[in-house]
Amino acid sequence: MFRDAVRMLRAVLALAVTACPVHAATSQYAVMIQDQPAGALKIEASADGRVQADYSYRDNGRGPDMHESFEMDARGLPRAYDISGTATFGATVHETFRLEEGRARWQSHVDQGDEAVPDDFVFMPLDATPAYYDAVVRLLLARPGASAPTISGLKLVADRVARLSLDGPAGAVPLALVTVTGADSQPWYFWVRDDGSNALFAITWPGWALVEKGHEALVPPMVERQRRAVDERLVGLRQRLAQPLDGLTLIRAVRWFDAPAARMRGPSDVWLFGGRIAALVAPGVLGTRADRVIDGAGRTLLPGLWDMHAHMWADAGLPHLAGGVTSVREPGGQNDEVQRLALRIERGEIPGPTIHAFGFIEGRSPFSARLGIVVDSVDDGLDAVDWYAARGYRGIKLYNSIKPEWVKPLAARAHARGLRVSGHVPAFMRAEQAVRDGYDELTHINQVMLNFVMRPGDDTRTLVRFERVGADSHRLDLNSRQARRFIRLLRDRGTVVDPTVGVFEAMFTQAQGQPNPSVVEIAGHLPVLWQRSLKAADMDLKGDRLSTFRRSYQRMLDLTVALHRAGVPLVAGTDGWAGIGLHRELALYVQAGIPPPEALRIATWNAARVAGASATRGRIERGYAADLVLVEGDPSVHITDLRRASLVIQGGVAYEPARLYESMGYKPFVPGALSPAPSRP
Repeated sequence: MFRDAVRMLRAVLALAVTACPVHAATSQYAVMIQDQPAGALKIEASADGRVQADYSYRDNGRGPDMHESFEMDARGLPRAYDISGTATFGATVHETFRLEEGRARWQSHVDQGDEAVPDDFVFMPLDATPAYYDAVVRLLLARPGASAPTISGLKLVADRVARLSLDGPAGAVPLALVTVTGADSQPWYFWVRDDGSNALFAITWPGWALVEKGHEALVPPMVERQRRAVDERLVGLRQRLAQPLDGLTLIRAVRWFDAPAARMRGPSDVWLFGGRIAALVAPGVLGTRADRVIDGAGRTLLPGLWDMHAHMWADAGLPHLAGGVTSVREPGGQNDEVQRLALRIERGEIPGPTIHAFGFIEGRSPFSARLGIVVDSVDDGLDAVDWYAARGYRGIKLYNSIKPEWVKPLAARAHARGLRVSGHVPAFMRAEQAVRDGYDELTHINQVMLNFVMRPGDDTRTLVRFERVGADSHRLDLNSRQARRFIRLLRDRGTVVDPTVGVFEAMFTQAQGQPNPSVVEIAGHLPVLWQRSLKAADMDLKGDRLSTFRRSYQRMLDLTVALHRAGVPLVAGTDGWAGIGLHRELALYVQAGIPPPEALRIATWNAARVAGASATRGRIERGYAADLVLVEGDPSVHITDLRRASLVIQGGVAYEPARLYESMGYKPFVPGALSPAPSRP
């Protein structure tokens, strides 16, 4: 479910399906996930500018099925567009666009528009296959300035950022890596043929690719070159945005959060030196001069926040830091990419939170998620545990296609190697048995809820793991003997739960065309073209079904609070939007009944303890790492004040979230704490 990844890959994956030269009658592309075939894109184009495309792939038991058609005029500008089908989680996709007499008119399954536009206007659909974006990229590259206007007065800009020549089956293939900016908070990347046609050749990302059929073997060098291009951009951003805290820094007279006690303290002077908290004393006690003084009046200092379910890619580092997230647990990504990112962030080469990695182990099946290591037998799984242990991973995450009888031996091997065991509950197994067989942690509140509502024969490798919970969870009596016994088991064993309630909020409560409830309060701060997509729901819910799913979602929140009140340890993860997703996760805890100070402890001290990092992170204390967030206001009273971070300190450098947000096309929430105060009349 990686909601952030789903949104990011709407650009990456969707764009990954667009590659048909206009002169070609038929073009075919393969979708590859973790080097395995996962789907295809077929494009049929005619010389008069009409294009039809069919796009489908499957990963982790889900994926889109779309049919698209559009028309381009003689200049390559889109004049008509139609798409229909289903999106990743099964929601209906339907959108049309026409450009007539200087007006752009469109209607989708969630919105409609009618606005006067310039003659060179380029429409950006809500859901598109990469066939359409291929046409857009070729159009941009052929225009002066490689740019064109789009919705809301914005401008799309294309830029060649790298070149590469590879040996294909029919000889040398000259390629250019092109970025498109102006459409999202991060650039979109395309590999095009560098032969004058600018036809899309591939879209690549670590672990995912769409490539011209027959050229699948060329994906690795393209991925590597794109990695370098992304890193070069991020290195430049870090050099511009990270402000060194050389010498001695004083945060003066600041209120601060005592995370283990879940209490506010102070005001105090907090002295920082060498990337650590050097002293925590009453205001004015130390008679020495600081090299830099930051005023803490009216502000709150927190330990750096933790996202305990963050699927990382290079560009995710910026929004995490902007949201005050200085540490994350990566619960299963592509191993070499996670290791590479963790090392580069640790060295201070690119911006991002400190990564604490868990190793992903999945069984092979038609529904497999193709991350980490996919195994065919329990012996392969035992070898995978050892592989992760030898590389310093903190734990393992087991997934849907692991056979139930494998759990006990895999957990025993992990524990013998000093690793924690977490994950989804394997298909045809209940959470209670997974805990008894060795799980130290359950991931996602729907996986916990399935313990009560799963029916015989339910295959939770499919979308049934959402459908069953949405249809039946509202019936659960949390005071029933079954519920109380299971919650007591979790408490007695100290089993941690990572609820990720935020990732289900829109999925279970949003009607098509209505604002996404998770970000409705901050939508005006998000990139404009992103805002439009927030009206598209993951699932088609309406009428009685929508009402039922909403009641079930409330019961999921009730279960989360019941776990907390019973003493079951919780950690806060998002499996979704970086930074802002954690703010919403904690707000939902508070909305459900967990007091704000305890929600803050969950996202700081609890997380550091579970991650095995509580000796250096997770609290404000002398000698601890200077991973800190300075907030305007008091989130122990108003949890939404977490959005109002004005400074994030990560060891020996500081970032102003306002500048981080601006670099991504967001509207900042508050000015930076190091910036000069605005003049007052």
